[in-house]
Order: sequence, then structure tokens, then C-alpha cells
Amino acid sequence: MPRITAATLVERKRAGDKIAMLTAYDYPSAQLMDACGVDVILVGDSCAMVMMGEENTLNIGMDAMVHHCRMVSRATKNALVIGDLPYMSYHVSPEEAVRNAGRLVMEGGAQAVKLEGPASKFGPTIEALLRASIPVMGHLGLTPQSINTLGGFKVQGRGEAAAEQLVREAKALQALGCCGLVLECIPAYLGAEVTRALDIPTIGIGAGPDCDGQVLVMHDMLGMGMYTKFSKVYADVKTVMADAFTDYIHEVKAGAFPSVEHSFK
Repeated sequence: MPRITAATLVERKRAGDKIAMLTAYDYPSAQLMDACGVDVILVGDSCAMVMMGEENTLNIGMDAMVHHCRMVSRATKNALVIGDLPYMSYHVSPEEAVRNAGRLVMEGGAQAVKLEGPASKFGPTIEALLRASIPVMGHLGLTPQSINTLGGFKVQGRGEAAAEQLVREAKALQALGCCGLVLECIPAYLGAEVTRALDIPTIGIGAGPDCDGQVLVMHDMLGMGMYTKFSKVYADVKTVMADAFTDYIHEVKAGAFPSVEHSFK
């Protein structure tokens, strides 16, 4: 199976094939996802929350993102690896954004990057990234890096004016050359409207079933992260791990492990 690329995502949109995306931050998780056939692995700045215990996504820097991208890219053979540009890595200037995105590609092995926000703010930055031959995925709706401005994790695009603005912003990102667009926490009807309006694929997370694809945070769908309305727990891995840890502790304290079976003669 050939590796999925940014161009492949647009082809999937035209063919009507849904796109499955998950987040991953380490080698074994990414290796298993890739073997199972996931289309896209996002090395998200959500790493700050689910791997580092931070309150939001604002406290992770480029060195950490490159580190996690590198682990994921080593593990994948087929999936497209997209690296999140973290907070303040692309906000100062297009030149700095290109340097940082270049690190995700050169050092981290990512095949594309994702950044949050509209073309009205980051149009020159996206153009500079594309000139450097770095595919860009956009992100609209709830943009976690703007959490202090938004006033919390709230559904976006409610009301006619806000919905119309989001459609305009989505079209502007497409016009710049983005290869796809993440839509987060918007009403389902708006997710469908944006999807119909674009030739590039939409990837929903809390944006309804009509997007061209879906993305979930790995830890959320395994029962180890946050419990949100838009996330579904596919397996209670947290309980399985807790049972294993508890059994191990009890056996060690009782002298039952290691047994002869686990000892050298």
C-alpha cells in the first residue's frame, strides 16, 4: 500500500472515501495505528494535556513537538503524519513559521503541518509554508491555542453571522492552498455546509457526521483522557491497565512473582 500524502486526501474527497485520523505521540501507538490502516496520524499539541498533564495546549514547545513527531514518523509506513505547529511557533512572522515547520519535517519526519486560525491572520504564513513545499492543514471552529481569547472550550459558529463567517474563512483557507481543514466543536449542520462548500477535505472533531473525515485524540477514545460529548470510548483501556498494575503489585508483595517460570536456572 503506497503512503498516503496530502494530495491523497483531496483524492479521497473527490472519491467520497471517508478519512480516519487519530492522534499519536509515541512509536508503539503509531506503529499499531498504522498497521490497523488509519489514514492520517496527527502529532497534536494535545500532547501537552494527555501526555504531560498540562491544563491546555499552550505549554508545549517546538523541541517537544519535534521529539514526538520523530517517534511517530519512525513507526509509520502508510499513514500521512501531520505535525501540529505549537503556540507561538508561527505567530511572530512567516519566516519563523517556516523555520519551525521545517524542523517538524526535517527533524521530526512529518509530511505536513497543521496550524490554527483564519487566513485573515495567517494568510502570509500559510503562503510562505507552501512556498517552502510544506503542505498545510488548516483548523477552524474551536481553536485550542486561542482558549484565552475564546473564554474556554466552547462550541463555535452558533448563530447566522458566526456560521457565515466560518464558511468564508474555510473558503479563504482553501484558496490559499491548504490540503484540508480540521473543524472543531461546531454545529453539525455547519460542518455539513462547510464540507459541501469546499473541494478540500474537512476533518471533524465535534463537527457532525457529514465531514469528509473524523479525528479523535487517542487517549480519549481509549477511555484514558477527557470525556467529551463528541468523543466515543471504543475500549476501556484505563481499567485494563489498572487491573494489570494492581495484579502485579499484589503478586510482588505476596512473593508470587517472579516464579520459577520467570527465573533463570
